[in-house]
Amino acid sequence: MASTQILRATCLTSSQRVVSVKQQRQNRAVTVRVASEPDAATNVGVKLPTTHVSASQNALKQIESSNAQGINRYAMEKKSSIIAIGLTIHNAPVELREKLAVPEPEWPRAIEELCAYPHIEEAAVLSTCNRLEIYVVGLSYHRAVREVEAWMSKASGVDLEEMRPHLFLLRDRDATAHLLRVSGGLDSLVMGEGQILAQVKQVHKVGQSCNGFGRHLNGLFKQAVTAGKRVRSETSIASGAVSVSSAAAELAQLKLPGNTFDDATVCIIGAGKMSKLLVKHLHSKGCNRITLLNRSLPRCEALAEEFPDVEFDVHLMPEMMECVKNSDVIFAASGSEELLIHAVDVAEMPKAPDAVGGVRRFFDISVPRNIAPDITVDSCGSIVYNVDDLKEVVAANTEARAKAAAEAEVLLKEEQMAFEAWRDSLETVPTIKALRSKAEAVRSAELDKALNKLGEGMTNKQKKAIEELSKSIVNKLLHGPMTALRSDGADPEAVKQTLANMDALERMFELGQIIEEDRLASASRSKK
Repeated sequence: MASTQILRATCLTSSQRVVSVKQQRQNRAVTVRVASEPDAATNVGVKLPTTHVSASQNALKQIESSNAQGINRYAMEKKSSIIAIGLTIHNAPVELREKLAVPEPEWPRAIEELCAYPHIEEAAVLSTCNRLEIYVVGLSYHRAVREVEAWMSKASGVDLEEMRPHLFLLRDRDATAHLLRVSGGLDSLVMGEGQILAQVKQVHKVGQSCNGFGRHLNGLFKQAVTAGKRVRSETSIASGAVSVSSAAAELAQLKLPGNTFDDATVCIIGAGKMSKLLVKHLHSKGCNRITLLNRSLPRCEALAEEFPDVEFDVHLMPEMMECVKNSDVIFAASGSEELLIHAVDVAEMPKAPDAVGGVRRFFDISVPRNIAPDITVDSCGSIVYNVDDLKEVVAANTEARAKAAAEAEVLLKEEQMAFEAWRDSLETVPTIKALRSKAEAVRSAELDKALNKLGEGMTNKQKKAIEELSKSIVNKLLHGPMTALRSDGADPEAVKQTLANMDALERMFELGQIIEEDRLASASRSKK
């Protein structure tokens, strides 16, 4: 096994039904993957958030304790878990991220494949230039994690051992908190950027047509969208916020002699949203002439109409090499999944003018990358920057937004409490079904006994009257318990009381076995 060992751990949960479901969740520790030794993590270039590392260390102590006591963790899992597993720009290089990237048109297929595994009930995919995150609802936490890892390795062709040092892994409250922070822009390379909220919205939109995007994840992503909107409307984190595109424009300006675009010929490959933002920020920095390349003219023309003060030279992709040869600064922001420009292409091009330092500069903000990374000054007279190089620009932005980020964290906690209360309210549904099922079984059995004792002399009308009487008695007796089990999830305290009622009823009526049998049957049906 590689020197960097990966730790997967989870906190013990009580095996007794007297402990409320909510309390069980609170007792679960953060579940993440980190390097077991700080030096090892450093050696592979992985930098995980401090909270992830601390949580993992605590979880390791708990799993060692459970092993010492001979406890079977698999047998203890009673409820489905929300699991987040993936990699981001914070802990994985672009070389790895581009291999695992899942284009939006492939999201439905990915959800279907993930839900085909026996221990995954629901799935969602969030794939951007800065992250690939898989969210699943797992019947068994440990088995579901293994299944997601297997799918990621199979879909990307990346060996699991190569991938593992860069993965993060979060469970339940930690997974939901992470998605809310992502949607709020707090986990972005450029803190407060707005594009990620649109991407989270798109995950929710695509999920509406996917069978595997179930009730829990639908509720989670809906809450994440709400959280993202609140953060941007109720804090100043988005005030003057920069995006990946604006950071790329600023980095280009910093790298040019004199920090100006006056003597540079600029070319943009692609005419999508990121290119639109590029034009906006380049224009604000004094760049008024841009060569625009795209596969079709309509999008170029639409983009040009939005910026009447910018002079555009529009070309189609077959003319790309000629346009690049005549440009000094080239931005790649296309949706291509393959390299568009190779080192051999650039090596044959003439040297860039002395006015721009004699170096042709490429800024590749696409993932997967569009520009070959082996293009160098020595071999090609050019240099390539990718999204990972933008950290130089955004460091100051992060520091400036620290206060707004603290305010946003408060709002996100409120949104997480609302989601957790709603999710907890769903836990009573199996208990309601089990209680009704048991009551109906008792009613039906006792009715048959009574009718047998009364003999054959009864009319159908009399039998029906007795049956209706038995149903009425059961319904009136169940009214109180059923009312105590219903909650809309809006009030966390009310949900807490509802869960306590649920535990009491499950003990009094011995519903545990019925609930478990129904859960397994439901899981079996969903896989057919």
